[in-house]
Amino acid sequence: MGTRTDSLKVSNPSFAGGKHIAKHVFLETMATIDVRHAMLSKLKREGGALVAGGVSIPLLRPPRVAAFGKAANRMAATLDEILSGQVEKGVVVSPAEPARPLPRFSYSVGGHPYPGMGSFEGADAALELVSARSAEDFVIFLVSGGGSALMERPVDPAVTLADMIEFNRLLVGCGLPIEQINVLRKHISAIKGGRLGVCAHPARQLTVFISDVPDHLPSMVASGPTMPDESTAAQCYAIAEQHGLVAKFPASIRRQFEQRTIAETPKPRDERFSNSRYFCLLSNRDALEAAKAGAQKLGFLAEIDTNVWDADFRQVADANLAALRALAEAHPGRPVCLVAGGEVICPVTGPGTGGRNQAYALYAAEKIAGEKVVVLSAGTDGRDGNSPTSGAVADGQTIFRARALGLDPAHHMAESDAYHFFSSLGDTLDTGFTDNNVRDVRIWLGFG
Repeated sequence: MGTRTDSLKVSNPSFAGGKHIAKHVFLETMATIDVRHAMLSKLKREGGALVAGGVSIPLLRPPRVAAFGKAANRMAATLDEILSGQVEKGVVVSPAEPARPLPRFSYSVGGHPYPGMGSFEGADAALELVSARSAEDFVIFLVSGGGSALMERPVDPAVTLADMIEFNRLLVGCGLPIEQINVLRKHISAIKGGRLGVCAHPARQLTVFISDVPDHLPSMVASGPTMPDESTAAQCYAIAEQHGLVAKFPASIRRQFEQRTIAETPKPRDERFSNSRYFCLLSNRDALEAAKAGAQKLGFLAEIDTNVWDADFRQVADANLAALRALAEAHPGRPVCLVAGGEVICPVTGPGTGGRNQAYALYAAEKIAGEKVVVLSAGTDGRDGNSPTSGAVADGQTIFRARALGLDPAHHMAESDAYHFFSSLGDTLDTGFTDNNVRDVRIWLGFG
């Protein structure tokens, strides 16, 4: 993906070019958090060891590598480069075939946002790769967002692929925050919730992960296949019952909830994780810092809103706009920028095309109608919901332009069809898949 735009020089940022400025800042942000650049700068082969941050693991023999998630192809290729091709064997499970397959690696294309046959095949390959290892072996896991669907195998063999697709379809559209969705996923899966890591015991293990979850919940990345699980089967039952999900589950999964037969996942302090080490390569914070720096370069007084924004998209938009207005009032006459992250909650209410970022931008567009304000919301993975775009940008003129074209914002919102609203205006962000995922980025610009 080519994320860099031509150099943009703004001596006096103006509202007229605001949408272009917001897009530029987002694309520069994506270039800054490039996966290959991050791995080459943060992972080193020093002497006879692989060093990742404060973690150093001796390379007694070539490691085995399991990479899964949206960034799997890029991460595997870069690690192979760092290790000068000295990898015993590898498995990669990603959304697409690699541009250049690596020798000694096998590849599976998994489904997303719902698992596919490749998801099952990839999980089986990964389990076979890491099983029956010795304490002298070294297994490297490269984990990124999207792994929950891309690599999957249910614990109960009675659960079919069709059942898992329906299970995930229900979870993705039910409006639960990602941490609750992943509690449910972990307890149904043979690889999630630490079970893949347990299979690799007693080998020495290093998990290098790109976080698409809140920073304090690293075991939620790809539903934590290599990390001990803090959640419990009791929480799993409670979440499903509280939100009326049990009756909607496929019969093979519903039975496990009704009969209370879900097996517990391995927990913290489990000795089987004693040789496991973890290193966060990139997170949402890296993206927000990059966006802030990009806006400052263009003359904005910029701040990061550090609140937790995994809440209803309307609530978050209202709070972000209030914070932008407060920032503008505190610095009269200055162009200001507020940067926020996280992943808003946006239940699907209709059969249309779109996602949480475009729904957020559409709701915000109505709130800023007539004001000299710009808002951009986009996913760093390059895809927003079931749409072919990463998000959208709006300003104080968006609603007026839309109505002049006969577009009804309320109708598009009710139909979960924000994509066709913004694509009609030419205001989507079409980055293509980015081989990355560190949650969403929202950029608010105020021009006084």
